[in-house]
Amino acid sequence: MKKMRLTTRLTTLVAATAFLGFTPPATAAGWDDTVAAARGKVVYWNAWAGDPRINDYIGWVGGQVRDRYGIDLRHVKVTDTADVVSRVLAEKAAGKDQGGSVDLVWVNGENFAAMKENRLLYGPFVDRLPNAALIDTKGKPTTTVDFTIPTDGLESPWGMAQFVFTYDTEQVAKPPRSAAALLEWTKANPGRFTYPSPPDFTGSTFLKQMLVEVTPDPARLRDAADDADFDKVTAPLWSYLDQLHPNLARSGRNFPATGPALKQMLADGEVAIGMSFHPGEASRDIATGLLPPSIRTFVLERGTIGNTHFVAIPYNANAPGAAMVVADFLLSPDAQLHKQDPGVWGDFTVLDLDKLTAADRARFDELPLGEATLSHEELGVPLPEPHPSWMVRIEQQWLKRYGAG
Repeated sequence: MKKMRLTTRLTTLVAATAFLGFTPPATAAGWDDTVAAARGKVVYWNAWAGDPRINDYIGWVGGQVRDRYGIDLRHVKVTDTADVVSRVLAEKAAGKDQGGSVDLVWVNGENFAAMKENRLLYGPFVDRLPNAALIDTKGKPTTTVDFTIPTDGLESPWGMAQFVFTYDTEQVAKPPRSAAALLEWTKANPGRFTYPSPPDFTGSTFLKQMLVEVTPDPARLRDAADDADFDKVTAPLWSYLDQLHPNLARSGRNFPATGPALKQMLADGEVAIGMSFHPGEASRDIATGLLPPSIRTFVLERGTIGNTHFVAIPYNANAPGAAMVVADFLLSPDAQLHKQDPGVWGDFTVLDLDKLTAADRARFDELPLGEATLSHEELGVPLPEPHPSWMVRIEQQWLKRYGAG
């Protein structure tokens, strides 16, 4: 999932909003009735739009749900999901508890935590989706826990992500597989590495990954950040970055604004190492000519952060039933297979392949990973995301320390 951050205006709106609980209306209607009622409805899906291939996939979904269910799916393209959270919260503050402007939102992390805390979510609804029975909740536990926060059926998983580094094999003989090794590599190769500026999602994830690497007690990150020890826990990160930044591209005085901007630097040969939260992205970009065929992927020796990204329905959605039909389609073998195709997106499935029919399982087994995609064994078990409160504070501190450059 791409960058989703909290903002100070969100805090202001929370303070101005009275507590209002929400329970979706009880209904005895079956799923067939939900599908029938969805026909002719418009679903406004607010989703990050920073990657053309992902936008194309969402467009493909729109065509599928139109042909299959008669739903008019409209991609509301956003750059920061925190803006969507703020909009729904503002509607709640204004008493607009029905007919909201958002029917479906691509969300995870701190924005899900904010929506859940402020009762901005419709549901629980996931157990009403027929295809939810195919989710691999045991092998992929982050399908039910979002950045340490239980989802409680309030958001439906639709893709797996794990942080990976990309590198040009023609420029890097042996990729650095730890924070210490990366620092030494940048000293020996000044100007050949950088990362996106937070609050870009990729850049923020790099900071979390380095914090997990350098802090003495990574387990502390699973609980909420606290004033009592925030400075102590994060001090090793700032020390590390102070040493790293002089070695970066542009001498660490400015940073690429987004993950795609960093990828373009890698494609242009300006840097030799990049990063992504999608293990199959490099293969996809090689196939489309965006990256050279010499690009490969690696992870750190101690593992890298992984999570699940979700869709959720705001409490005041205008078409919640039709939004559920879209969410269910996103969990279908057809949609999951198309998304995992490295020529389309390369996003790993949330499904348990053992639960699929033999024919659908065969389609997944026959799907090539792509030349730059690591196997599940090579990726290893993903490391858990820190509690979302850490990222909010770390972004703020990063901007104070380095953002003015």
